[in-house]
Amino acid sequence: MSAHRLKDFVGKTDVKFGHFIVEFATPGIGHILKSAGCEFVLFDLEHSGFSFETVKSAMRYFEAADLPAIVRVPSKEYHHIARVLDVGAEGIMVPMVSSAAEARHIVNSMKYTPQGARGVALQVAHDRYRPGAVTAKLAEANHRSTLFCQIETAEGVDNAEAIAAVAGVDCLWVGHFDLSSSLGVPGQFESKTFLDAIDRVVRAARTHGKALGRLVPNVETGADYHRRGFSFICYSGDVWVLHDALAAAITRLRDVCTDTKVQS
Repeated sequence: MSAHRLKDFVGKTDVKFGHFIVEFATPGIGHILKSAGCEFVLFDLEHSGFSFETVKSAMRYFEAADLPAIVRVPSKEYHHIARVLDVGAEGIMVPMVSSAAEARHIVNSMKYTPQGARGVALQVAHDRYRPGAVTAKLAEANHRSTLFCQIETAEGVDNAEAIAAVAGVDCLWVGHFDLSSSLGVPGQFESKTFLDAIDRVVRAARTHGKALGRLVPNVETGADYHRRGFSFICYSGDVWVLHDALAAAITRLRDVCTDTKVQS
């Protein structure tokens, strides 16, 4: 079975850099991200439209590149959580976690007995199809599976410390757009209301020794949140990186070509 890379990561305070995949689940994507210096990938099911079959293939691409994968599931439903783990996700991210009860339900859905009630399926994708003793397999899977709870509601901020206290929660991940909207300041990431909420989440994570993560749109924001104590910095997403790089190049190319006289 694979090494517990994400579980190792959440236990260390040094910064880890990743990238968000919402569009391009191509066979080479794992090696491309690895070559670019990524240490993890965040693979989205909430907004992407990817199917579970696509996730299953993508997990093999990331395994081939030795790149730990976090899969954001579309809901807190058991079948979303357990199926993503069954097809090989090392970590799961769950949106809109707003209470300790919700966090406990998620842990119960993702862990095998005696830590939870996940349905048992062995010698399939998550354990790389290898045989072995049942009790050892269950313990191995329980240790490997890593939980990233998204704090992206005002209620989630109010309950951040209780969520962080739940055994099995490994990281509090700020969902900045939804959080700002829930707080009544949509897109105002420098507002006092938003930053006060971030401070509360940071304190909760520190109190209970849990990691912190966020998707960031640029280097400056990433550096700022690292200073605040965030150790998982997910830099932008595949759609936006491609769009911005291409737009900048096309704009520059158009300007240069417009200013250049064609030789006869």
